[in-house]
Amino acid sequence: MTARLAIHKLIDGRLDAARVQAFLNGRKFPIVEGTSVTFVWVGHADNVQLRHWIYGLESSNALVRVAGTDLWYLTLEIPHNSRVEYKYEIHRGGHSGWIEDPLNPNRARDPFGANSVLQSEGYEDPTWTNPDPVTRPGVLEPFVFDSNALGRRTGQLYLPARFRRSRQYPLLVVHDGSDYLKYAGMKTVLDNLIHRLEIPDMIVAFTDSPDRLQEYANDERHARYLTEELVPDLAKRFPLYDQAQARCIMGASFGAVAAMSTAYRFPGFWGRLLVQSGSFAFTDIGKRNRRGPLFDRVVEFVNQYRAQPRAVSERVFVSCGVYESLIYENRSMVPLLSATGMEVRFVEARDGHNWENWRDRLREGMSWLMPGPLMFIYE
Repeated sequence: MTARLAIHKLIDGRLDAARVQAFLNGRKFPIVEGTSVTFVWVGHADNVQLRHWIYGLESSNALVRVAGTDLWYLTLEIPHNSRVEYKYEIHRGGHSGWIEDPLNPNRARDPFGANSVLQSEGYEDPTWTNPDPVTRPGVLEPFVFDSNALGRRTGQLYLPARFRRSRQYPLLVVHDGSDYLKYAGMKTVLDNLIHRLEIPDMIVAFTDSPDRLQEYANDERHARYLTEELVPDLAKRFPLYDQAQARCIMGASFGAVAAMSTAYRFPGFWGRLLVQSGSFAFTDIGKRNRRGPLFDRVVEFVNQYRAQPRAVSERVFVSCGVYESLIYENRSMVPLLSATGMEVRFVEARDGHNWENWRDRLREGMSWLMPGPLMFIYE
């Protein structure tokens, strides 16, 4: 016999303010009971909608008000190991607004603000994403670079805690570096994984673009800046290995397109490629894509690659959330990449298009592409 959900036990009984308050006290929201997840909001409203980022479900789902109370609820079936970002849309007196869930303290932040986070049964924040008091922290220092291709660029360089000029290091270049640092906690991730010897001590260039939608969409100037200007400059200033397998380039969303197209324009230079939730829009007929004109140059590039796939790196790690609209495009890229002879690893997660999804895949991606000191041999 299937156990009744907590919300049904409340509704089936005699309701008053004290009983509703007792239901709310000491309970974690949303209420996770197996694969059943109950979202709850309390307050006066004309209508309450759940706004979530699960592609494939209706993006807006109405909560039901419990008669005689100000308690609203909605129960959905959410698979185990899921992580879902959401908000409530509150309609009141002809006006509406989106808010975070006041009953749920779990938040995820991005450049547009913050969302509430549902963690379904089986999901836990990875321990290596949290500061560890025994981990020696690396150092971040700002850099300014005057590029012939793009003009003045800024970013941050990560130097590992055990950095010595008498040693040599692999190089990782990160697109949207400031966002990876701020919203994916990437410095903490690097500190922990290096301390645990899961990845080698490495130098990381966190780069940014003032016009990412233009420069990341298969822009020849951008690829030239990174490959022919920034890397040689870093090699003069720091003891870097001069081998393809010691150079990795990565990014998420449009940043993944930039990483892929840079490696494509300079095959054999970037021996490691890490792409997350790549915006790999393409068409099977014609040149128009449903994602709009911002993607026109991306479509042109991906169509070209699909027509004539070739090896651009030695190893490629691809990750994407199954709750993203981009899952189809990313799945379709994997056999093309593999057919070129490149080693490819593809990971799917029950998550959406967001920074904590990308954060959660960093350990698996980086440790496979650039394993720790006990396994990592350049020479």
